[in-house]
Amino acid sequence: MRGSARTSADDVSRPEVTGATAALEPRRTTGPGSGPTRAAVLILHGGREDSRAPSRPWHVARVRMRPFVRAVTRALPDEDVFVGQVRYRHRGWNGADADPVADVRQALAELADLVGEVPVVLVGHSMGGRAALRAAAAPQVRAVVALAPWCPEGEPVAHLRDKRVIVLHGDRDRVTDPAASFALVRRADEAGSAASAVRVEGGDHAMLRRARTWHRATGSTVAGLVAGVDGGLGPLSAEWPGGEPGVL
Repeated sequence: MRGSARTSADDVSRPEVTGATAALEPRRTTGPGSGPTRAAVLILHGGREDSRAPSRPWHVARVRMRPFVRAVTRALPDEDVFVGQVRYRHRGWNGADADPVADVRQALAELADLVGEVPVVLVGHSMGGRAALRAAAAPQVRAVVALAPWCPEGEPVAHLRDKRVIVLHGDRDRVTDPAASFALVRRADEAGSAASAVRVEGGDHAMLRRARTWHRATGSTVAGLVAGVDGGLGPLSAEWPGGEPGVL
């Protein structure tokens, strides 16, 4: 987006549905044999800057997140961690309505009804990255992993205080601006977040170039965050402090 959210790789999924579970789509639920749910990971796909059209399961941006769901699930072998995706009502952000943020909040409420109040890590791509960063104001959200996020100038960061924020952005992204992402990380760090950034060399917006690197890095990052959930989700690594981005 570089100020806008237009991209085919960002267009995404979910049929217009209603009902108590409209926003949360479980991908791995915790079973009776695994004990109580310890934490949860919710994955958010991208979208458009403006669109009231319903999102559909076959849209490209939602499909693109399937390997990330698999990577995160593989990286979290313990079955006491819930993994799910957020369904959007609409394809667009839609200005002040910030529709996907409302969807994330609804998914968090549904998650609490399903497994109780547990610490949550949000993983979001592009528009979903922006939605994840906004939704981190919810007290149960302890960390955000934002992949090539859409970070317009002036995006708020004060609510990220005491949260863990990790941004991965490809240096060949022509849809969302890596410099804007890294600037947000610096501002979040100054606001009291444990924020860090990683530049994926040769990475594009759709995360197709060096796809395995994107998948592995996301899975291992989420696993590290979940492993530290009982200790407050402190800094994942001293390699990527909130100054200059690290490199993959």
